[in-house]
Amino acid sequence: MTQGTAPGASHEKTRVPEESVRQELNRVLASHEFHSSKRSQDFIRYVVEHTLGGRTDLLKERTIGIDVFGRSTSYEPSDDATVRVKAGEVRKRLGLYYAGQGAVDPVRIELPAGTYIPEFRWSEAPPPAAPEAPAVEAAPEPAPAKRPTPKWIAVGAIAAIAIAATLGWWLARGRGSVTTPLDQFWAPVLNGSLPVSVCAAYVPVYGLNGAAADHARPQDFVLLTDQFVGGGDLIATARLSAMLTRVQHPYTLRIGNDVSFKDLRAAPAILVGYSYTRWKEISSEMRYFIEVSNARTGITDNGKPTPWAITNLPADRRTNEDYAIVSRVFHPDTHAMLVEVAGITQYGTEAAAELVTNPDLLAEGVHGAPADWWKKNMQLVLHVKVIAGTPSSPKVVGAYYW
Repeated sequence: MTQGTAPGASHEKTRVPEESVRQELNRVLASHEFHSSKRSQDFIRYVVEHTLGGRTDLLKERTIGIDVFGRSTSYEPSDDATVRVKAGEVRKRLGLYYAGQGAVDPVRIELPAGTYIPEFRWSEAPPPAAPEAPAVEAAPEPAPAKRPTPKWIAVGAIAAIAIAATLGWWLARGRGSVTTPLDQFWAPVLNGSLPVSVCAAYVPVYGLNGAAADHARPQDFVLLTDQFVGGGDLIATARLSAMLTRVQHPYTLRIGNDVSFKDLRAAPAILVGYSYTRWKEISSEMRYFIEVSNARTGITDNGKPTPWAITNLPADRRTNEDYAIVSRVFHPDTHAMLVEVAGITQYGTEAAAELVTNPDLLAEGVHGAPADWWKKNMQLVLHVKVIAGTPSSPKVVGAYYW
């Protein structure tokens, strides 16, 4: 449901009454995700109240900066990204809330990317139908598709049978109709009662070994390979864990070296983040792959460069854009369903996890896919803009189904 001058003004049957919106706002404000951040509370309260009052014309970046964050009347948004950053944070907090505690709320408050005007809708509104459009291959021009390697050709047919069978199991178990793209994406992964392994990789970090930072020499730095997880990877893991909790499917959280190949053979697995990590060894034979080297940093297509690259990635990996890959495959080596959610940097990983846990984003992401896409192995290439350290909602720029 979209928002006009009043919540749900377009259709009476789907209109969310003002009182219901206010009740939902109170639930959101009292939640763990918002209770710890007064500025996030102030932001969402301001935009909701102005929308309910029909004052959406005032929901501009400059006005919010002055009214909510106390900026002076000379405030220029181009010089201060506070409002944009806080809006991105609020979107994340809403996503985490509705993936967990708020999953059963009757009303949802959403803040679409690119606007400060919230939307209100009933949670039980009819979900979007699965796309029926013909297959659209979104591969970039510089890298035409090659035939998959023999191993992947052989496993394609196996994957179709396995995925179709597990969807039948999903329905038989009484989990409800598999009607949304989100259900279709996850049904073959959540087959059976075995816990899904949610695996986050360690990120190598150099630490000082006793010397002062301003006098440190190269030999004073020590490589710490098994102690740190990226912030975006952590948020991605939290989103996935919240989703599995919501659908009441057991999972096991595994970190770094705690994951063995035997673990991946035993049950379905979700691998989070693999730039500079061991996950890249598992996905190196797939069509789309993340290459991080001295020569280039970007997505390859059957080993060839594509336009999906980050030029001059800073050493601190702070970038204004990122690319990511979402893969869901019946892996020929592990003989189990495998999902990879990985960005070139942590921003892409965080955005990719948002895509596979957000029904609306995933529905948009598979728009134009083959009608039976859910029976196939798949890879999606995502592009995400990063504003002041906060990733925006990702866009699918490439797709491959087999």
